[in-house]
Amino acid sequence: MFLKFLRLEIKSFFRGSSVGINLAMKIFRFMGILYFTGCLVGGAFLAFFYVTKEMPGEDPLKLVSRFLLAAWAIDLICKYIWQEMPTQNIKPFLTLNIPKKTLINYMLSKTFLSAFSWLNSFFLITFSIICLFNGYGFFGILSWLIGISLLFYLNNFINILFNSKETVVIIIGCVFAALGALTYYKVIPLLSYSESFFYAFYNKPYLVILPVILFVGLWWICFRYIRKEFYLDQGLEAKKDVGKTENIAFLNKYGAIGSFINNDIKMLRRNKVTKGILLGSFMFLFYGLLMFTSPIYKTPTMMMFMGLFVTGGFQFMFGQRVPAFDSSYYSLMMTLNVPYKEYLKAKWWLMNIVTAVSMLLALFYVYFGWEMYITFFAAGLYNIGVNSQFTLWSGAFNKAQIDLNSKEKRIGQKTSFNFKALLLLIPKMFLPMVVFGLTKYLFGMTAGVMSIAILGLIGFLFREKIFDTIVKHYKREKYSTLDAFKSKD
Repeated sequence: MFLKFLRLEIKSFFRGSSVGINLAMKIFRFMGILYFTGCLVGGAFLAFFYVTKEMPGEDPLKLVSRFLLAAWAIDLICKYIWQEMPTQNIKPFLTLNIPKKTLINYMLSKTFLSAFSWLNSFFLITFSIICLFNGYGFFGILSWLIGISLLFYLNNFINILFNSKETVVIIIGCVFAALGALTYYKVIPLLSYSESFFYAFYNKPYLVILPVILFVGLWWICFRYIRKEFYLDQGLEAKKDVGKTENIAFLNKYGAIGSFINNDIKMLRRNKVTKGILLGSFMFLFYGLLMFTSPIYKTPTMMMFMGLFVTGGFQFMFGQRVPAFDSSYYSLMMTLNVPYKEYLKAKWWLMNIVTAVSMLLALFYVYFGWEMYITFFAAGLYNIGVNSQFTLWSGAFNKAQIDLNSKEKRIGQKTSFNFKALLLLIPKMFLPMVVFGLTKYLFGMTAGVMSIAILGLIGFLFREKIFDTIVKHYKREKYSTLDAFKSKD
């Protein structure tokens, strides 16, 4: 039965209305997987031979075990953010004479086909093979590999159990952050505990029975948890809450633009996807701290690159999904007398208000030097004057439907893949980086900042002309966008 399900999914892939884009996205994903596979395999060789050469008294297996707890926590976080249950493909089978236990087991099994589940195995298997060729015991290494692999696979089940419990996830995230800080400041020897725990699978191979029992137990718990709500009108249905009416009164005096901003603010406050965007935008404020992890980030072009993200995180995450956020009622909007220019201007003003707030919040970078903050401030001006409009422009080519009631966990959606949108990255990202880098190199810091600020000012002054062009493109893409939002493929 599992093979039949897989064959049906392969057929749906090739029979869909977007086969070309599907293949393109699969190729890009395959290239990404190859890249990370190479990094993990190379990391396994580096972890063993670097330790052997540079740390003669250190056991490579113990060193890797020391950091596996941190790797496990990062793996769990990544799966929670990006990995989702394949419920949509299962819905049609619920009306057929197929045992529910078969469908549930298939759903649970399919989570292990995700690259997030098995990519880390390249490191673990490669490292284990290297250890076997360098004198480590066969049964000890086999027990270590199986035990750790199963513990990482447990994250799939944990993700399923806590996927819709945001409060619990926030608490667990705070616990992880607190433990990380206590370990960093050497208050508790968490890395030593990690080494002792994971290395025990090698010293005492019989302990592998513990992760086996945990794996089987959590599979059974997840099976019961999903089966309890495995109905078309319950577990797989979008949750409905009691409607609440809100109104930010003072915005209404600004006419259509104020009404649209009012609606967007309410949307941002109410829905899971938009709440995630607000959280992600806040996290982008700390993106500039990467400057202290590698010398490459301290180059002028990379300083500008980080400044664009520090001040424009909300702009990039929100603006490029216009009008996808309105996909559920976009058809209705197009039947009404909606002023397109005012609709886009409302998004533009909202993005720029948040960008201005981000520029103020980024003041803490003054602690690391005025030069850094001034660079970020100039990047913020460029975001307001230029990138805000180009980001809206790229939104015209984003035809990915967004369900505001469910957590968005998709990377590289096929309907959001568009070469025109990729071309718009040139003025959005590469132009300010090149201009700032060259101007600073030739004429100094002040000239570099002024050049970016002038570009932002020019974009702001000519915004009406640019908006006319953007509106034309939105109208040109109108019917293909309507068709994409109606399509379920």
